[in-house]
Amino acid sequence: MKIAVAIAFILIIGSLAVAFFFLMRDKGRSNNTVRALAVRVALSITLFLLILLAYKLGYIHPTGIRNG
Repeated sequence: MKIAVAIAFILIIGSLAVAFFFLMRDKGRSNNTVRALAVRVALSITLFLLILLAYKLGYIHPTGIRNG
């Protein structure tokens, strides 16, 4: 599960970098930036739903704050 979350974060940051690249290159004249940001949002929502599903299926457990 840790690997899947790490890969998802890398993809989300990569999509953000691609959106920034298109923003600088196209100066907002094309829809490439909007598409890249839409992909980032979709990846973020998918990651959130996968974390919820993993919790419900028992793959991950909350640990809480430990004093000590």
